[in-house]
Amino acid sequence: MNEERVIPASELIINGDGSVFHIHLRPEQVCDNIIFVGDPGRVDMVASMFDSIDFEVSSREFHTIGGKYKGEPVMAISHGIGPDNIEIVITELDALVNVDFETRKVKKEHRTLNIVRVGTSGSLQEDLHIGDFVIAEKGMGFDGILNFYADRDKVCDLDFERQFCEHTGWMRTWAAPYTVDADAALVQQIGRDDMLRGYTIAAVGFYAPQGRCVRLPLADPDLNAKIESFRFNGRPITNFEMESACLQGMAKLLGHRAMTVCCIIAERRANNANTDYKPKVRELVQTVLDRLVEK
Repeated sequence: MNEERVIPASELIINGDGSVFHIHLRPEQVCDNIIFVGDPGRVDMVASMFDSIDFEVSSREFHTIGGKYKGEPVMAISHGIGPDNIEIVITELDALVNVDFETRKVKKEHRTLNIVRVGTSGSLQEDLHIGDFVIAEKGMGFDGILNFYADRDKVCDLDFERQFCEHTGWMRTWAAPYTVDADAALVQQIGRDDMLRGYTIAAVGFYAPQGRCVRLPLADPDLNAKIESFRFNGRPITNFEMESACLQGMAKLLGHRAMTVCCIIAERRANNANTDYKPKVRELVQTVLDRLVEK
């Protein structure tokens, strides 16, 4: 990206109070360690663990609380449901730290953010059970968002994508899937023996894209079975969620460190689900916070 380019007001909208358009944060509010959650209400749960609260901002589905945890600056922000929201949040967070809002030019010195998304997920393998914690070591996006950006091939696992499309007979009318690894150093920092490493599908919807049939028939009723039988380097795809691939892809393109770790709340093959999952998610959040601020 040309650092001398002036970013037009129509391409990066700045509100009258100096905050960025959707998430309504100002540059001075952003800290380096960030927890992403889908549910705006879950931000309050994360922030209840902070030592102190410095600010709180709400706009649409984007709810942010910043403060201190074990003496270190940290913030939690909700992104709502789906990869399109992830694109908005990470683009605007990056702009807040890497674009000069006065000149509308990219800053010469890049600032890197550490982003861990804590979510919920459905397992696709029989040995992955409700309550397990799974890191999306690879996230495969069904949404196609990353395909709109130049250099997507530089951050994607093209061999994984090719083999997956061949195995599943990927339909030409669907967006081309993309696969991006989580930041290896961040995975090493957050992941321990209490977290499994997985290959995660980030679906573009909750129902048909994840093989759920309510009233409308599926274009490929066998897709989930094909996904479950797929192996890459001998390893299976472990779980479904909706945001890991876009987060990890956008972060890599923008020069940030990002990963997703989910609590399994449904076993798709066994048709089991747990609606009382909040205590396990709270446990996972506490664990991630502890490891995110470790020196």
